[in-house]
Amino acid sequence: MSARSRSIALGVAWRGLHNFFRNPTLVLPALMFPLFFFTAFAGGLSNVSNVPGFDFPENYTTFQFVFVLLQASAFGGVFTGFAIARDFESGVGRRMLLAAPNRRALLAGYALVAVGRAIVVWAILTVVGLLVGMEIGGSVLDMAGLYGLALLLNLTALMWAAGIALRFRSLQAGPLMQTPVFLIIFLAPVYVPYGLLTGWVKAVAGVNPITAIIEAGRDFISGGSADALLAYGAVAALLVVMLTWALRGLARAEAAGG
Repeated sequence: MSARSRSIALGVAWRGLHNFFRNPTLVLPALMFPLFFFTAFAGGLSNVSNVPGFDFPENYTTFQFVFVLLQASAFGGVFTGFAIARDFESGVGRRMLLAAPNRRALLAGYALVAVGRAIVVWAILTVVGLLVGMEIGGSVLDMAGLYGLALLLNLTALMWAAGIALRFRSLQAGPLMQTPVFLIIFLAPVYVPYGLLTGWVKAVAGVNPITAIIEAGRDFISGGSADALLAYGAVAALLVVMLTWALRGLARAEAAGG
């Protein structure tokens, strides 16, 4: 990336993060939703860990922390997609297209926004998890593996949402960005390990790439034998597909003049 493109990407990132952190109506939902899910799942469903065959080595708070962390990462990417749609709906996006010789730098800037938002949520969620008794059996390297999965999932969800936002250029497309991500995440082993799922849910989870990511994340935090190759391969493949989708959406926005 050239110096001009880096400058554009950093400018987009600064603007997006500045707007996000200065607006309580954006910050509070980004923080409260993960904390609500964490409280509801880890606290309200803690007796699930007593089910025969539930063999996760740490407590249920830890089990659910991984899911909520990954979910929050994905939705952080989606909500950054909302910001892209808002920019184009207001006309700011069109002006940025005209000002940027390399339009991919805009997408890179929004990626930095998504990552910046995610890091703040990760920090708060991790502190809360530790305060309420989350157990960590993994090493520093294992935890890096967990947060690495969260980072890639964040970018994957962003690229999906960006592809929608750049095609429709309106916040009315918000449900199209959010609903598929919500469904694919919840059609995975959310409340119990994959081995305890039954029926059609297990069949769907078996072919859902998010399953490998969540299961590996739980192995990372517990210090177990994580199938890192499968998990990282799954999320990397998703990211490549979604990046292609987003770049084609960017080309559509360019052709339409923003």
